Amino acid sequence: MDLNTITAVARPQTREALPGWREGDAFLGGGTWLFSEPQPRLSRLIDLAALGWEPLRRTPAGLEIAATCTVAELDSLAAPVEWTAAPLIGQCCRAFLASFKVWNTATVGGNLCLALPAGPMISLAAALNGVCTIWTPDGGERRIDAASFVTAAERNVLLPGEILRRIDISTAALTRRTAFRQISLTPVGRSAALLIGTRAPKDAGFVLTVTASTPHPVRLAFATMPSAAELRARLERDITAYHDDMHGLPAWRRHMTLHFAEEIRSELSAEPSR
Repeated sequence: MDLNTITAVARPQTREALPGWREGDAFLGGGTWLFSEPQPRLSRLIDLAALGWEPLRRTPAGLEIAATCTVAELDSLAAPVEWTAAPLIGQCCRAFLASFKVWNTATVGGNLCLALPAGPMISLAAALNGVCTIWTPDGGERRIDAASFVTAAERNVLLPGEILRRIDISTAALTRRTAFRQISLTPVGRSAALLIGTRAPKDAGFVLTVTASTPHPVRLAFATMPSAAELRARLERDITAYHDDMHGLPAWRRHMTLHFAEEIRSELSAEPSR
């Protein structure tokens, strides 16, 4: 879609060249949502692609995912064999309501910033205990857990002029066992519930992350594997509202959340296959 209110496009190649934020600005990543509907309040786009961020970088600490990394680039990552959580990447990429054409343009950071409950990159980052690095307009930066980045449906922690720079995922998170469950009303529809469980290989701890069925991620951590009753009680206590839209009624989302949570608990309670 043409954005006929845009009068300028800035393409900074360095952080220092970023223009000062003003009313009517929008940062442009992949643009798959930005160009999908009218944006009458916008007058200038600041294109982040020209900054040339490396999409993916493996480090001794784990994996750095640039906000401008596309879904296709993330899905094509050749993960080392010891990263037992790596299958989650493909599972979350395939949870998109999107064609391969969108995959090649849509960005990981854009999915987080759009903050739709069904955003699967939100699910991935939150479940793997990702840390978001945010550039502030004064030249500084701040960090926040990915599970706390989205605060409500279509709301996040970014202040005017702030930019999501990258998401860091630690080696410890990437070497956890995982279990994934997702459902939509239709075979290729938007996720109505997406749950991910993780468990460290050498301890009894268990973490369950609930997304899509809730307005924002809900992350439940247990020091030891809970019983079915304990897990259900935490879910009932910590999830105060279920998302309500055309992709699923709250009662159904609650039912599927409780059902998937128990499936994940049972799966990760079993000894890993060798």
